[in-house]
Amino acid sequence: MSRLTQSSAISVENLTVGFGENTVIDHLSLDVRQGEVLGLVGASGGGKSVLLRTIIGLIPKREGRISMMGTDMDYADAATMRNIGKHCGILFQQGALFSSLTVRQNVQFPMRENLPISDALLDELAIAKLEMVGLSFEDGNKYPSELSGGMTKRAALARALSLDPEIVFLDEPTSGLDPISASDFDALISTLQQTLGLTVFMVTHDLDSLRTVCNRVAALADGKIVEVGPMAQLIESKHPWVKTYFHSERAEFRSTAEL
Repeated sequence: MSRLTQSSAISVENLTVGFGENTVIDHLSLDVRQGEVLGLVGASGGGKSVLLRTIIGLIPKREGRISMMGTDMDYADAATMRNIGKHCGILFQQGALFSSLTVRQNVQFPMRENLPISDALLDELAIAKLEMVGLSFEDGNKYPSELSGGMTKRAALARALSLDPEIVFLDEPTSGLDPISASDFDALISTLQQTLGLTVFMVTHDLDSLRTVCNRVAALADGKIVEVGPMAQLIESKHPWVKTYFHSERAEFRSTAEL
């Protein structure tokens, strides 16, 4: 599949998702532009991760349309869906590394499933991906239980990049990291996005990530996107939840501390 030519890498229209009688996503629409980093914010339990997981096909939708790479996923056959899947990388909140595999084997896992290449080449590619995210050859021989929180995130990111994706989904990538590690990880994401030309869909509550990494920010409230645009636009938003989020005492403290 060639690089994206359309302006929207991901298009969501009138999406509705729920569990039992509870509607979490309510006729939501959102476009993620090719080559941008879009940050998604919302209240805890407000549906951010549900939206991400629905887009990637882990949670079924009730209504609406999801298109990726210009393909309506409702009409994609199995081969097309597999091909699109190969061009998407996913970093889950806790990393979701296989505990019984080394870091190198974790990075190789998607390659083994999708690429008919030798073990020697698998090793070379895995090492290259680890170095890309700031990990060493020695780190590749460790097991997930031997990694720090920051190293776990980097290892999971290396696995997400293993098939050279066009779109990368990040679910709370800096969650659980200390401020220095979080800042380093933000810088890594920004560098990789610019170097590789990635489209990044990032669920986050980290105000620093929103300021330093994202081209646009989308705010999710009451099951809908209530504001989307550059950070400056959301800071000026009159929507009650968005206004409270960006002008809370904690947010204002961070803003003042940066001056």
